[in-house]
Amino acid sequence: MASLSIRIDLDPDGRIGPGKIALLEAIVRTGSISAGGRAMEMSYRRAWDLVDELGRLFGEPVIVSQTGGKHGGGARLTPFGEQLIESYRLIERLATAAAQPHLDALQAQAAQRPAAAD
Repeated sequence: MASLSIRIDLDPDGRIGPGKIALLEAIVRTGSISAGGRAMEMSYRRAWDLVDELGRLFGEPVIVSQTGGKHGGGARLTPFGEQLIESYRLIERLATAAAQPHLDALQAQAAQRPAAAD
């Protein structure tokens, strides 16, 4: 089945795409940046850099973190981080709905291609 992947390019150099949004969702599920990064098969450093990039892009943090200690550390989304995920997922749903007939047509054309000769 054909699908649509959305990347939003913001001026001047910011981008939001499925990877950053999935990372934020992984942080929500796991309660930490490092566990969220591991869930996405990336290093803590890479995960932190992506989260920090989002915060710099919008001028406000998308997560708040608590350093480790007796009770351990953790991270959770800020209200803005939650809004960012919701907005991205809404754009994704609307774009997919608008493109669905075209995606279906492309998928049908791809299914009709001749089989490769062995």
